[in-house]
Amino acid sequence: MGDKEVTGESDITALLSSAPYDQWILIHSSGWCPPARYKHAAEVVQEKLYVVGGSRNGRYLSDIQVFDLRTFKWSTLSPKLEPKSSNLENITSEETFPASAGHSLVKWENKLLVVAGYSKEPLDTVTVWSIDLETHYYSVVPTNGKIPTARGGQSVTLVGSKLIMFGGEDRRRKLLNDLHILDLKTMTWDILEAKKIYPAPRFDHIAAVHADQYLLIFGGSSHSTCFNDLHLLDLHSMEWSRPETQGTYVTPRGGHAGATVDESWYIVGGGDNQSGATDTIVLNTSKFVWSVATSVKQRDPLASEGLTLCSTTIDGEKLLIAFGGYNGKYNNEVFVLKHKPRDSIRPRLLQSPAAAAAAASVTAAYAVITATDDKNIYTTTIKSNIKGAQAERSPEVVAVDTHAISAEKKMLESRLVEVRDENSRLQASLDEMNNSHTELLKELKSVQGQLAAESARCMKLEAQIAVMQNRLEALRSIEHELEVLRHQKSQMEQDMAAAQRKPSGGVWQWMTSSAQNFEE
Repeated sequence: MGDKEVTGESDITALLSSAPYDQWILIHSSGWCPPARYKHAAEVVQEKLYVVGGSRNGRYLSDIQVFDLRTFKWSTLSPKLEPKSSNLENITSEETFPASAGHSLVKWENKLLVVAGYSKEPLDTVTVWSIDLETHYYSVVPTNGKIPTARGGQSVTLVGSKLIMFGGEDRRRKLLNDLHILDLKTMTWDILEAKKIYPAPRFDHIAAVHADQYLLIFGGSSHSTCFNDLHLLDLHSMEWSRPETQGTYVTPRGGHAGATVDESWYIVGGGDNQSGATDTIVLNTSKFVWSVATSVKQRDPLASEGLTLCSTTIDGEKLLIAFGGYNGKYNNEVFVLKHKPRDSIRPRLLQSPAAAAAAASVTAAYAVITATDDKNIYTTTIKSNIKGAQAERSPEVVAVDTHAISAEKKMLESRLVEVRDENSRLQASLDEMNNSHTELLKELKSVQGQLAAESARCMKLEAQIAVMQNRLEALRSIEHELEVLRHQKSQMEQDMAAAQRKPSGGVWQWMTSSAQNFEE
């Protein structure tokens, strides 16, 4: 969370004068606040943040809340059904604005367009709702052509007078990676066919457009994992590609939010089903360089899934507005970040060739230090070129604004300090990773030693088992011989018993036999 808080008694002027660049600031409303939520949609129109729908405790919301960025006060917009809207019979039976979540919100002319999203009604195709900000009427926008399958968690990007929709999840939980385009002038849908490898099917990703020609897709979720890949679609050649990026490593995430300011694509929040993303990251869309603008603590509302992020300009300052999300609890806080200009004021072009060369040299030096961390190139380039320009210029044609160059130099030196600090932080992270790698190697060797010992023990046990099996076979042979002997013994005992049962004459026969022998 930012290190400053602005209460409802303050105003936007006080915020802009005291807020640091690239730091999130929590704004407290002095009055009523709307229910906390996530998977809503938001857009800034005329210094007011419009929040439409969302989800809370498994229930879709239908309210439209408005936060005044001047007074820091909330109000509720209750649009009425447009009297001419007879085409709502098959869409909803309610008179209030229909409840939805996972939808997209786009400002078009004096209206807000709500595109797609999950709803209680079992719709087969994508519905487009219109909220008139002047009359406060809402209606379904009749569309024709190849209308896409109903879905939620898609990305919808405004390019000129057309909306480009990518991906999402249909009501049967099938993940999508198709491309559709809606012409807002004719309200006609069509399918976009692109060449080369499409991004994997996903939902809860984000999209942005660069130079009105390139559609960027980042991150998102499947049913089993989250992504951190960046895809680019050339809207002229209709070819997908995977641009190589530089800078900070970006963790996988889904349910994050993004908004562009000039060539900076700010991305906040999201998570990987285990923890929320705490870094507010920035992609330079012309150089494809990732960096970290600021960070918050775990469990901070800004480290949530399903939050929204909008960009606007107030009193000449470019601001980012974040709202809502879920990180174990539902949130309804409003955060503001003041965008730090990436390009400082350049000195005016000089009329003499020497002076023009000096200005060009300063510009080139700035580009070098912004694109790389090579401090030696920066120092040598800036000093040598300024000295060369000073040697060539003549007093009557010199129009160099020395104060601007000094300010430029100070800014670049400040940038150099930031780069050194970043290098130190990265070196510390690298050292920590190396230490972890060393410890893991030690653990691996220990486990390998244990496995070798266990393998030797297993071999010894197998040898003992073989000996025991041989002994067991010998025992079985002895048992067989013993069984034969038992059988022979039993047969002998039977023979002896039979012999004893034969008649013998007894004692009288013996006495008679003895007397006869005496007489003879």
